[in-house]
Amino acid sequence: MVRFGVLASGNGSNLQAILDAMAAGEIAGDLRIVIANQPTAKALQRAENAGKKALCIPHRDYASRAAFDAKLVSTLKAEQVDWVILAGFMRLLTKGFLDEFPNRVVNLHPSLLPAFPGVNAGQQALDYGVKLTGCTVHLVSEGMDSGPVIAQAAVRVRDDDDEQSLMSRLHQAEHQLLVEVVKGICESRVEFRPGAPGERAKVRFLRRSSVNGGP
Repeated sequence: MVRFGVLASGNGSNLQAILDAMAAGEIAGDLRIVIANQPTAKALQRAENAGKKALCIPHRDYASRAAFDAKLVSTLKAEQVDWVILAGFMRLLTKGFLDEFPNRVVNLHPSLLPAFPGVNAGQQALDYGVKLTGCTVHLVSEGMDSGPVIAQAAVRVRDDDDEQSLMSRLHQAEHQLLVEVVKGICESRVEFRPGAPGERAKVRFLRRSSVNGGP
């Protein structure tokens, strides 16, 4: 069984989607620990309510990013975590962290990457005037929102959208997509494919229909 940990910073709605899917028997993995870097993160309470181990490790208690990440690594390793899911975790991870979980750290971003990386992706989409945006689940690399894409879901931008209305629909799509990917990870349907020299690495995400011989 795949063992995974979740890192979060705030409300934890993406974490809740994972917890709900686990409670419904849709995810066959073992969520070992939820770690938040903010003491007020609602994600901690969501984890405790579901009977999962929850721990706050405030990043402000550490003199450097490397020291904070080293604490995260040691905590996750103590729980024998195989994969790390970033569910609204508002910190950039160092190379030292990523090297401890090579190609096994997953992030969720509210745009169709590589479009609109970084913060305020919904407002970026509105400012640019696109008619279609969406969300992306990707492996984490050292760059910002630059790792290989695992899966994406499209969301139409309406003429009367503001940032709040658009982000509301993006969050709904995020919850569904993240659950789908975590489910795939736990069923060994996510395959990392390193690129040849000078080429980008890619990820193959086998959908259930492909595994079962469907289209």
